[in-house]
Amino acid sequence: MIRKLPILLIACSLLVFTAIQAAANPDRWKREGWTTDFDQTSIKLTEILSGGIGRDVIPPIDRPAFKPVSEITKLADTEPVIGLEINGEARAYPLQIMTWHEIVNDQFGDVPVAVTYCPLCNSAIVFERTVDGQVLDFGTTGKLRNSDLVMYDRQTQSWWQQFMGEAIVGEMTGMTLRTVPARLESFANFKDRFPDGKVLVPNNDGLRAYGRNPYAGYDSSKSPFLYRGDMPEGIEPMARVVAYRVDGKLQALALSLLAKQERMEIGDVVFTWTKGQNSALDTRAISEGRDVGNIVVQEKTSGGLKDKVYDVTFAFVVNAFSPGIEIKK
Repeated sequence: MIRKLPILLIACSLLVFTAIQAAANPDRWKREGWTTDFDQTSIKLTEILSGGIGRDVIPPIDRPAFKPVSEITKLADTEPVIGLEINGEARAYPLQIMTWHEIVNDQFGDVPVAVTYCPLCNSAIVFERTVDGQVLDFGTTGKLRNSDLVMYDRQTQSWWQQFMGEAIVGEMTGMTLRTVPARLESFANFKDRFPDGKVLVPNNDGLRAYGRNPYAGYDSSKSPFLYRGDMPEGIEPMARVVAYRVDGKLQALALSLLAKQERMEIGDVVFTWTKGQNSALDTRAISEGRDVGNIVVQEKTSGGLKDKVYDVTFAFVVNAFSPGIEIKK
């Protein structure tokens, strides 16, 4: 049954596909209670699909709770976490929690951040929440575009594309969020780097089935869920790739190539791969997911290597947001 789940989800999605398309219009959204300015948009609104759920049904975490690394007992060493360090303070956000909440509105001193994870894209990205001097709080719209999470900010109800960090609908349209370097790494790696670090824990242990993967078998399926765009050429759409930017332009490197070579240099960017991290989208129990390894992406600077913003996502995602992108493989 584990491996059949994505197929069942996709089959169900096809049954409601016509209804989903019909729902993708401003009048319908206004009836849902949105006060978003739908006259301002940088995309075709028909590109936005309903994920089958409403606003904040996947609830963001607004008051995150943490425990020291030494007190964490319900997280395997190989489980994936988003490791984040700002101004000397380090926190880990386990995907076993992020999968069920997708957004954490957090703050490091005077730096407000949004830690985000889209399971359908395996996209883990951290953003600063301040735009033009205004601190934004983010939630989930229940909508998808290119199978990627569409977030919204509570201050203006503008809609934001998670993968791009860009407002695509509403008064903030065209604004972008500043990304913050973070690592998608095993809990063991985070502990080694930050033995005094803190780890996100559930506010209510019984709220969700933390540690369980509701998308079991997804990353070994043949096609993405609720996606109707073009597929990449020469690589499986669900193949993992490392996405990064050079001079603002999106670049992509196949994870399979990096795993084979373990260390690569492309221009001033240095990539390393080591074993020991579970896929969060494989088996029902995240701690039993197959090993997809740890990726570190750094940039050469005059002061040495410095962590660079990157994302481990699927090939179809980078192709959707950068059509025809050449994926190094």
